[in-house]
Amino acid sequence: MNVYVRGKKIHLKPNQAIGKGGEAEVFNLGGDKALKLFKSANHPDYQQFPQQQQAAKVRLAQHQHKLRQFPTHLPNRVIQPQELVTDRSGQTILGYTMQLLTGTEVLNKYSQGSFRQVGISNQTVVQIFQDLHDTVAQLHLAQVVIGDFNDLNVLVKGTKAYLIDADSFQYGSFPCPVFTARFVDPLLCDPQGNQLSLQKPHSTDSDWYAYSVMLMQCLLLVSPYGGVYRPQDPSRRIPQDRRPLKRITVFHPEVKYPKPAIPYQVLPDELLHYFAQVFEQDLRQEFPRYLLDNLHWQTCSNCGREYARSSCPDCVTTVSIIVVQGKVTVKPIFTTSGLILAANFADSSLQWLYHERGNYKREDDSIILSGELDPYLRCQFQGRATLIGKQERLITFSSKRSRRDPLRGAPNHLAIDSYNQIAQFATTQSSLYWLHNGQLLRDGTLGAEYIGDVLAGQTQFWVGSHFGFGYYSASNLHVAFVFDVRHRGINDRVKLPRWSGQLLDATCVFSTELGWFFWATQEQGQIFHHCAVIRSDGAIVATTQERPNENSWLTNLYGKCAVGNFLLTATDEGIVRVETQNDQIVITKEFPDTEPFVDSSCRLIAAPQGLYVIKPQEIYLLRLV
Repeated sequence: MNVYVRGKKIHLKPNQAIGKGGEAEVFNLGGDKALKLFKSANHPDYQQFPQQQQAAKVRLAQHQHKLRQFPTHLPNRVIQPQELVTDRSGQTILGYTMQLLTGTEVLNKYSQGSFRQVGISNQTVVQIFQDLHDTVAQLHLAQVVIGDFNDLNVLVKGTKAYLIDADSFQYGSFPCPVFTARFVDPLLCDPQGNQLSLQKPHSTDSDWYAYSVMLMQCLLLVSPYGGVYRPQDPSRRIPQDRRPLKRITVFHPEVKYPKPAIPYQVLPDELLHYFAQVFEQDLRQEFPRYLLDNLHWQTCSNCGREYARSSCPDCVTTVSIIVVQGKVTVKPIFTTSGLILAANFADSSLQWLYHERGNYKREDDSIILSGELDPYLRCQFQGRATLIGKQERLITFSSKRSRRDPLRGAPNHLAIDSYNQIAQFATTQSSLYWLHNGQLLRDGTLGAEYIGDVLAGQTQFWVGSHFGFGYYSASNLHVAFVFDVRHRGINDRVKLPRWSGQLLDATCVFSTELGWFFWATQEQGQIFHHCAVIRSDGAIVATTQERPNENSWLTNLYGKCAVGNFLLTATDEGIVRVETQNDQIVITKEFPDTEPFVDSSCRLIAAPQGLYVIKPQEIYLLRLV
């Protein structure tokens, strides 16, 4: 596609695409410059969606005037338009150029336990929100309202918080008509609606409301209206979407607090009281900066939990062998004051890697690597070897050195591709697979063996014992593929359901026969979790999609275990078995006696002796008897 900047033609290629949302695509122009291109009404993502097509027309028409009047002298944390992008005539605005940020992460990640646990302290979160507080306050002084303020429009680099999608800001005579349901102020919505629907204009107060939502999510890993509402009186039950309209928060006595969330008792009473005033009593004002500045965190010497009170509210205790109603036994396998990073069952035993006191250690306590926790490290196993990847480098650490073989254990280095800063490699018990320069490769007898071509920098993939699955997307290009772990060639004709929004996360687990692909998207301001069950020939067996909630088997994309033709997954209510039936994915069995020992953040690993449950600091062996 050709676009123009100051009359100069720029040809945009699919491999330049670095991001896509519901309204626009972003391309890398090289150097420190990016180009944001608004989707037109005839964009493939809007096919068969007439309302979205009409909204695209209205949005593009408004930008013809709005972008020409964009305010100046905004805070330097705002990624704002630099030059207008037009068609050949130079009259019709199609987008704009802007500063390219690299090495960033969306703020949404900081509300996810799997990311936060790996070296992201609460003090880091506080510093990020202090920086963001300054930017929001300065924007309001400049008579600018953010409007659609959400955790995907904030990019974090270190402790600096950058605001993107500035074209949607509300200023002058230009309102911000869009909103994200998770962050929209219920005071601006129809109080009688079945879901949040914006009726009144955004304001500075609604910006601070969204700020409070994001802060609470990042400190506690739960939204103000998270958990499951189970009133004793059945007549008072309401849909999840109406809870913000009724101000039913996680503090409500009849809301079951999510197990993976951080207990809110770690926060000081003053901050908890403020959250209750905002979300239950409709207090609206600029967030008091002193509540952030006065947060003083310490770490419990017993359980390692961070807290900002006089004492730790929740300490981990050792679990002994437990029998529950004669049906479940739980045997403790391992406990650490640090963090368990990876686990795998191979060679008739469980393997794991954990970080404790500045060292990365294997299950035999041998030190693999020294250093602080890093959320961008990816760890896997191959036999006794430990593979650790970061961005474009993969290091293989063999088993311990010996006097007879002093070179044994010296790490091997390999250059690989990454996707969103995550190293792209995978292992089976006997082989290593990786991406490099847009090629999928496998280690062979004589070196690297070529499997097939993919899109460099835009591909992520996973491998099972018999076949692998991968996916890449750029601009209008969406390709899913499978490949045999032993042979050359990829089948790129896998027909996944198409989505129009932003891809947030993805993972895949395998049994011998099936691959279970999970992915999360944001579409029209809503988060959706998806699952597709795929055969080794690329055929789709079944798919499902739902909005995540704390009572769903799809709440968490990770930690699931595929066995034969079914899937085992942990929920806050216990382990459930999921299978495909007549093109549907359904729960076929529940194990309620496992409820005391698991939650939706647990990882499960099947083994002949039972089911291993992997928690951040503990490993149990669970048996059903």
